Amino acid sequence: MTKKFTAEFIGTFWLVLGGCGSAVLAGSVIGWAGVSLAFGLTVLTMAFAIGHISGCHLNPAVTFGLWAGGRFSGKEILPYIVAQLLGAIAAAGLLYLIVTCQSGGAIGGFAANGYAENSPGGYGLCSALITEVAMTFMFLIIILGATDERAPKGFAPIAIGLGLVLIHLISIPVTNTSVNPARSTSQAIFVGGVALKQLWLFWIAPIVGAMLAGIVYKFFKPGK
Repeated sequence: MTKKFTAEFIGTFWLVLGGCGSAVLAGSVIGWAGVSLAFGLTVLTMAFAIGHISGCHLNPAVTFGLWAGGRFSGKEILPYIVAQLLGAIAAAGLLYLIVTCQSGGAIGGFAANGYAENSPGGYGLCSALITEVAMTFMFLIIILGATDERAPKGFAPIAIGLGLVLIHLISIPVTNTSVNPARSTSQAIFVGGVALKQLWLFWIAPIVGAMLAGIVYKFFKPGK
């Protein structure tokens, strides 16, 4: 378990540092498309690097979705989520230091997720809820399908990484794209205020979407 815990910590650290870091440090240059690609690349690279160690969840919603789909033990859910949260917070802390050493304390939106006044496109609660459930649902369908024993071997990281790119291209304008409670929590801790008040949505919606996908994907099992 220690190896899996460490792998999840490192993987989630890389996801937040690479994804949120690209938004905070280079977003004005690379735009939403560049940030979308960065998030996808973090998952693609880590899936190859640690997929054989921990399964490369990097996301509490993924952990719950795999459990709902019968792919993961319930006994390991809490340790995985703790590792993911710690990795995400550590990366956000490092990013905070990078930004504040340069700007003297102004972190701006810090790639936090949100709706209404915190939505990049001004989308409200209803739109944010629907988007996060739907995007996470599809993310888990991709993960469960790409890692199915009947799927072509060796290509899962590519499908999953590109899937996350597409998810961000669709949903950055709505919520700044979460589909990952750990990623949302790490940024909200440093932003505070409204980001923390709205954080509940970015736990409930992704987990609901992921678990629905896990349940639905069981339909595709042989013999069903």
